[in-house]
Amino acid sequence: MRKLSMLVVPGLVAMSLAAAPVLTSAYAAGGDEPSPPPKSDNSSKKGKKKSSSVSDPKFLAAYRTAYTTIYDNHDYTGAIGQLKSLERDDVADVANLIGYSYRKLGDYQSSKVYYEIALKDDPNHVRTWQYYGLWQLEQGNREQAQYHLNKIASLAGTGSSEYRSLAAALDKPTGATLVY
Repeated sequence: MRKLSMLVVPGLVAMSLAAAPVLTSAYAAGGDEPSPPPKSDNSSKKGKKKSSSVSDPKFLAAYRTAYTTIYDNHDYTGAIGQLKSLERDDVADVANLIGYSYRKLGDYQSSKVYYEIALKDDPNHVRTWQYYGLWQLEQGNREQAQYHLNKIASLAGTGSSEYRSLAAALDKPTGATLVY
């Protein structure tokens, strides 16, 4: 039995890693899905070695589980717990998802804190600029949302799904119910 598990576990890990590009491309079309888990080595940032957890297969699997909890199950409270258990809420992708989940729960102060953590880690994190722009709209800060839209345009262009999403929300009249 032990020998069998030694063969099965690596096979399952390999299959899950092979499926990652499929998941990424399925969510790349836009909407509310965040960018996939970080792929680059962030170890050069401020001397912190982040790549050890970010590139770890266990981390990536747990991140994807939280991602599914948010976007498929709409269980924002559960996802916050899952994401915080990764102990990497200083990584932009993780902090952004925590911020998004808090926003969906109506906890705007906690949401803001995590969006700012995400942007501190990666000032060019386009999805955070989008979500934080939507946060600004929900708070009635149209000028700040426009600033976020302009930032997205400079980072990803006006054809990006993040730009189109925030631009569409900004096109709605003040007080309109936003659906995203």
